[in-house]
Amino acid sequence: MKTINIISYSLFLLLGSASCSSILDENPQGIISDEDLNTVDKVEQMITAAYSFCGQNHFNKQFGMPYEEGSLRGGEAYKGAAGTSDNAERHLWETFVYMQPTTSDDLDNLWWVHYVGVGRVHDALRRAQALTKEEYPLREQRIGELRFLRSHIYMYMKLCFKFFPWIDENTLTDEYDKVSNNELTDQELWGKLIDDFRYAVEVLPETQEEVGRPTKFAAKAYLAKALLFAAYEQDEKHNVININKEKLTEVASLCKDIIDNSGKSLVVDFAENFLCEYENNSESIWAIQYSANNDGSTIGRLNSWLVYPMNSDYGCCGAFQPSIHMLNHFKTVDGVPDFDHFDEGETLDNKDAFARIPMDPRLMHTACVPEMPWKYDPNYIMENSWARTPEVYGYTMSQKLIVLPTCDCFRKTNPFMGSGLNWDVLRLDEVMLWRAEALIQLNTNLNEALDLINQLRMRAATSIGRLKFADGTPTGNFDVQPYVPGKNCPAWTQEFALKALRWERHLEFATEGKWFFDLVRWGIADTYMNNYFTIEKTRRSYLKDARFTKNRDEYFPIPQKQISYVKGLYKITGGKSCNRD
Repeated sequence: MKTINIISYSLFLLLGSASCSSILDENPQGIISDEDLNTVDKVEQMITAAYSFCGQNHFNKQFGMPYEEGSLRGGEAYKGAAGTSDNAERHLWETFVYMQPTTSDDLDNLWWVHYVGVGRVHDALRRAQALTKEEYPLREQRIGELRFLRSHIYMYMKLCFKFFPWIDENTLTDEYDKVSNNELTDQELWGKLIDDFRYAVEVLPETQEEVGRPTKFAAKAYLAKALLFAAYEQDEKHNVININKEKLTEVASLCKDIIDNSGKSLVVDFAENFLCEYENNSESIWAIQYSANNDGSTIGRLNSWLVYPMNSDYGCCGAFQPSIHMLNHFKTVDGVPDFDHFDEGETLDNKDAFARIPMDPRLMHTACVPEMPWKYDPNYIMENSWARTPEVYGYTMSQKLIVLPTCDCFRKTNPFMGSGLNWDVLRLDEVMLWRAEALIQLNTNLNEALDLINQLRMRAATSIGRLKFADGTPTGNFDVQPYVPGKNCPAWTQEFALKALRWERHLEFATEGKWFFDLVRWGIADTYMNNYFTIEKTRRSYLKDARFTKNRDEYFPIPQKQISYVKGLYKITGGKSCNRD
């Protein structure tokens, strides 16, 4: 039972009491005074409201897992749904070439909704800060939680836009349109996020009684993530010009502390990270809590992704279909990735290929194709008809974000499907790979980096118990082995270790909204994406015009509505995103 309720916030519907002597003596209805709100109980409710907003994921006002921003744009999936004109802005995100500030209404919604979330944080933060520790014994802890939430929200803005106006709890509302997006440098903005997470590390407890509140170790994990991204220093055109070793050293230290002392451990089966009955498991460090009416509300707080198949059990909407390019990454040779030839020859996108081609079983946890068991149910077989527009996007379907229609956590809430499946923002597997990456970039303890990567590969090798047909036979030709330098891979040099690390991140977190941000962080987005388009446009004709323009497409353009709101105050950096053709 999730104990931080993520239901609609009703505090501001409270009404003042009426006087019978004169209408002039009545308090205005629907208005609450500052004095009324400056209580511990009301502050606690406001903090709950801030948590609640972190689960907002309406399709064009999304605040949850950035699977489109981080995976669709990274070539892990095609947009899917009813064709390129359906939810058309996502088509522009996917292909890059025609994306402009004036074509970004959905992006404008995303920008706006994140500042609404920040506003909730600041409302609570100001009032928590106004109370004394004697009045509010949890004051410092709650302030730490709020600053953690603020930079969780701002992390999206940083990854998607690079520069954005830093609004804090001391910024006056009527000054919002006077705060430029370039008042802080790239590194100064990262510093703001880092400061918030450092504060949270200092004041948060190691454990929380209420599931969903961040712990000290969650703050350390987010601090490590912010430092890792900040370590890849960029110039004004988004080129990586330096890798900061001091920051990487801290990343390595933070991750080791989490691995050794947090009490977290990898779940035995990779599947347990994507099933409702195992949420908040030993691998989860911090998750956005969703629910399906087990919190006292009518339908709960659902994650309403648009990725469900178009069949009678679900109904909508067939979006976000894994790309052949991504599927082919799971091919193996001698138990390790087929680095040089993975996207050649037969494609790993059909039942027959699954039976013949050696593959990493994590593919079956990530995607499904016709004639294969759906979401670990050997008696529930995917059909061709489940794909909404196969003539455009093919037949592949995404599985990580969804649940079976028979699951107690599933809700059919027309027109969009939803469930109570959590979004794991931070997991131990990612912390392990962050430490491995830091060690590799520092060119130290390469053997430890090898061991960390191999732990995940060995977990993948044994995560096959649910990957079976009804007769008990395996659903694929599974062959994943640890790296053994000199046997199934070259010598474990820094160069090869970095290549293996990047591949492992792709396999472990495919379709979880991370890959494109990784490409930008590493400074290889242009090379990777244009290679992807060269191959994929021969498979999917709708990609014929797609191309990635270096020094421009690493980040979204600032929406024109936001530029107009501040009367042109915002500065466009890198390529001229106001003229993107």
